[in-house]
Amino acid sequence: MRTPEPILVGHLFKPIHDELISLLRSLSAEEWLAPTVAGAWNVRDVAAHLLDTAVRRLSMHRDGYAPPLPPDAFANGLTGFVNGLNATGVAYAQRLSPTLLIELHEHYGSQLAEFLASLDPFADAHYSVSWAGEEKSAMWFDVARELTERWHHQQQIRDAVGREPLGYREPVIDTFMRALPFTYRDVDAPAGTSIVLRVDDAAWTIVRESGAWQLYADAADSPTTTITMSGDAAWRVFTKQRIDPHARIEGDARYADAALGMISIIG
Repeated sequence: MRTPEPILVGHLFKPIHDELISLLRSLSAEEWLAPTVAGAWNVRDVAAHLLDTAVRRLSMHRDGYAPPLPPDAFANGLTGFVNGLNATGVAYAQRLSPTLLIELHEHYGSQLAEFLASLDPFADAHYSVSWAGEEKSAMWFDVARELTERWHHQQQIRDAVGREPLGYREPVIDTFMRALPFTYRDVDAPAGTSIVLRVDDAAWTIVRESGAWQLYADAADSPTTTITMSGDAAWRVFTKQRIDPHARIEGDARYADAALGMISIIG
């Protein structure tokens, strides 16, 4: 089986940004207030969150700015810290009109797309990908993680207002799958146990080797467990939407639970 290759997605930020601008321009006043699956956030809040994370990335990563933090900033762990940043960013944007939100997205979203496309994918990442259990990541992984954020939040808006699904789903799912070994870290199994997760026409396998789980980029022969779901269900499950994934499980069902509860986002 093949070792997973780096996911190179810098060129996708511009088209996904362009799709977002077209989407936001199309919204009616009522649609801006439509509820979404992102907790208590409505469409406007999700759009505000996308703007907030764009300007944060530009400020801290591109410009090297380190904002002041209170001594207890991480009292509730990384997840609590990130959730707090997200909440304050969305709250501030309540002061902004939809028109201004769109204009700011046009300006800073395009800058973000250009910046992320310019990065060396094989340099050390500015941020490690914590949901994959990494303390140090390659830049390509951090950039791919950023793409999943911008993709799934835009898709939440599209779902909320009944627009066509966003394309470019394949690299998003591939990125999410990099969380599989970390997700199974506490699942003990005999050496050689193999678990295949199939999504649409692609497959990933984790194999128990030397007391740890190793990820591969295709399907094992005669796996212990095979889990099959659609791409539409997969991205929702991995971003904490509480849905029935209608997954088909073959083989030893005991090893399916962790995959069906995998979370590939912070928060």
